[in-house]
Amino acid sequence: MNHSAFQSQVQVTLRQMIFVLILSVVIGLSVNAIRSKGIPVIGDWSTEDRLSSDDGSSLVISIVEAKAAFNENRAVFLDARDKGLFEQGRIKGAKSLPWHSVDDHFIDIVEGIVNDTLIITYCDGETCDLSHKLALFLKEMGFSNVKILVNGWTVWQEMNFPVEGASFEN
Repeated sequence: MNHSAFQSQVQVTLRQMIFVLILSVVIGLSVNAIRSKGIPVIGDWSTEDRLSSDDGSSLVISIVEAKAAFNENRAVFLDARDKGLFEQGRIKGAKSLPWHSVDDHFIDIVEGIVNDTLIITYCDGETCDLSHKLALFLKEMGFSNVKILVNGWTVWQEMNFPVEGASFEN
């Protein structure tokens, strides 16, 4: 095979690849547009937008607002992580309500909490969705003032706010 024949074959292959790519994009966008629950092509993918209730209101609370609620003793903090992580360390005064066993502990933990009390759920890591699932569940159970402290455990520690647990005992 000579050099010009090779170049010609490469050009044909490149054109075919570009054609397949364009065709794939067109088909994908068309199917997405036709579907009743298509994925938005352009949207707000921010953490705050992802963490909203069914009515569209934001469930996110800032670290500043959460600390103010803590200082004024006007919030209940619920840790959505598993019990072992909770025992190692937690926001001071927080209660453990692990998402994976919420059905087993829900009644005991929320007993005595008035429905409009500020409840702040948290877990660890910006992509941790346990606190979001717990917050939505609590709203479904009738609690009207539920917020999520995104990456709560890490951010709380980084700010040197009050913590407790086995890892922090002398």
